[in-house]
Amino acid sequence: MATDQVPPIADEIPTVQPESPAVERVEDDGVHADDSGYRQPSVDVSALRALLDGRYREVRDLVRANLAEHAQVLLDQEQMTTADFRERVRDVVVLMARTGQTGMGFPEEYGGGGDIGASIAAFETLAFGDLSVLVKVGVQFGLFGGAILQLGTRSHHDAYLADLVSGRTMGCFAMTESGHGSNVQALGTVATYDAETQEFVITTPDEASRKDYIGNAAAHAELAVVFAQLEVGGERHGVHAFVVPVRDGGRVVDGVRIEDCGPKMGLNGVDNGRIWFDAVRVPRTALLNQFAEVTPEGRYLSPIDNPHKRFFTMLGTLVQGRVCVGGAGINAAKVALTIATRYAERRRQFEATSPDEEQVLLDYGMHQRRLLPLLARTYALHFAQDVVSGQLHEVFSGPGPTEPGSDEHARRVLESRAAGTKALGTWHATRTIQECREACGGAGYLSENRFAALKADTDVFTTFEGDNHVLLQLVAKGLLTDYAGEFEDMDQLGMARFVAGLAVETVVERTAVHKLVQSVRDLLPSGDTWDQETGLLDPNYQLAMLRFREEHMIGSVARRLKRGIDQGMNPGAVFSRVQDHVIAAARAHTERLVLEAFVAKAAELPDGDLKVTLNLLCDLHALTTIEADRAWFMEHGRLSSTRSKAISREVNALCRKIRPLAVDLVDAFGVPEEMLRSPELLSWPVGSDG
Repeated sequence: MATDQVPPIADEIPTVQPESPAVERVEDDGVHADDSGYRQPSVDVSALRALLDGRYREVRDLVRANLAEHAQVLLDQEQMTTADFRERVRDVVVLMARTGQTGMGFPEEYGGGGDIGASIAAFETLAFGDLSVLVKVGVQFGLFGGAILQLGTRSHHDAYLADLVSGRTMGCFAMTESGHGSNVQALGTVATYDAETQEFVITTPDEASRKDYIGNAAAHAELAVVFAQLEVGGERHGVHAFVVPVRDGGRVVDGVRIEDCGPKMGLNGVDNGRIWFDAVRVPRTALLNQFAEVTPEGRYLSPIDNPHKRFFTMLGTLVQGRVCVGGAGINAAKVALTIATRYAERRRQFEATSPDEEQVLLDYGMHQRRLLPLLARTYALHFAQDVVSGQLHEVFSGPGPTEPGSDEHARRVLESRAAGTKALGTWHATRTIQECREACGGAGYLSENRFAALKADTDVFTTFEGDNHVLLQLVAKGLLTDYAGEFEDMDQLGMARFVAGLAVETVVERTAVHKLVQSVRDLLPSGDTWDQETGLLDPNYQLAMLRFREEHMIGSVARRLKRGIDQGMNPGAVFSRVQDHVIAAARAHTERLVLEAFVAKAAELPDGDLKVTLNLLCDLHALTTIEADRAWFMEHGRLSSTRSKAISREVNALCRKIRPLAVDLVDAFGVPEEMLRSPELLSWPVGSDG
């Protein structure tokens, strides 16, 4: 037996074991369900769309109109050379900038809209169209512009914002390096201060330190926000950001070398490049000095003494990009679902229920199972994304992180929630687009039916703005440390040591598992009679199940970390061996937040058909989430086999109830018709041939 293995732990939390059912068991024939008293609601598509669009409906409609105006770009992506399409995308971005849609998050004095929430809504809606345009907008206005806005001060704003907001000056965000992507603290590029000339000297010391995959770099950027290790008087002060010219009049400046990354899986309208710096000199004022300053004589000053806290505070101001990518993934999934659902309503295949006419795909139970839970999850993620966007708007509309009145806890909660929602939203996009493509058969494989571009262009969403697994580790760190003051200072090893220093009782009390066990039991109408089907549609029961899973997993991770370290194992080895549990706990936490957002949105609606419709979707999302992890719930005494089967029957019943509403539910997304294309899928009745 290996001596370095993390020992298994016994569950230290009592579980409620299911007892024999007190009611007659309903046979699991997959058909029968008690639908007595059910009246099918009518979907008011306009009202539902207004609910989804929220307070920024006018902003979203502006973007929809701009997408329709430039719909030709979807065809250009297939027909143009890469070089020509890059120029086309750039032109579309500049034209959209003139309408104001891309600058809504910038101060009004520089031509912006002064509304961060509006900027998120605009960006999310842009995902209905060509995604090279979306990413080009994200690079120019979100990353490059956002870094100057959030990390710079008044002098930088005056110098750059008006031109970048209008699209007159194009820029790039030079953070990622070939040798370091997610581990930003270890970047290799160096910015050395020369006190004699009052300049920073930007240098790429080795090939691993070249800037890589940088959007806008290969063809269009004139300026770059470069992240580099700041060195003053022989002392390193960590990663800081600098504004560095990379082109002048279209010519790459001396000391800078730029190389095209070449063809990619998708997003070939975005000019990704690699950048090297050979002792490039920039003035002292090139340092974006919101959080640190270097005086002319070479003194380093910062309002944040702790270098780790300074670093994480700096990165925290850039969380908007992560929120935007999550929203874009969710909206790309809406495009795929709109096409696949409409197709399933038209396409006929086999004489299943009538000898005279073939049956439409959406009437088949399996087709409902394939698409409708994904539709329900898309609604759930939409409302969860609304919560994140609202938190972002509130936090970034208030005092800055170093200003009086700043709510540091709110910022940490936002960073964690943004990370988790981005991960779930982009994974959902990848899964949904693939399932929808398959659900459209061979026709879905044709480029004109959009799935080729949707698949290729969204695939990278799971890794940029943070690899999803790394982001979930960030979420888990916050959960395990309870957003303690040590949050900013801890890497993975620090987190392991911190948790190991806690008493097991402290972890249990924090996660309150023992209380949730009782609350889950109390929510069932017959106490410990877990096999009754009643209560499955109670949102309190659904939430309690997800809360129990989350809290149990967090406590389990904490105890595993503590057990391994108490036995003298290396903290890094301990963390590595429980990493799967860490990710699972973070995912469970985010799943619970998503369901809470959906339940809350449905609860606030007045009684009527719209509320009934949302409750159907919410129930379907909740029960398919539990069903997907039924093995875990059964292992931990939360489900008996009988109740597990009851959940599957209820899911099937919910799919049948939602099926007549499905087309209205996707139409409420408001994807412009010009963005759907897909003439062979959507424009005429489709028979069994072809």
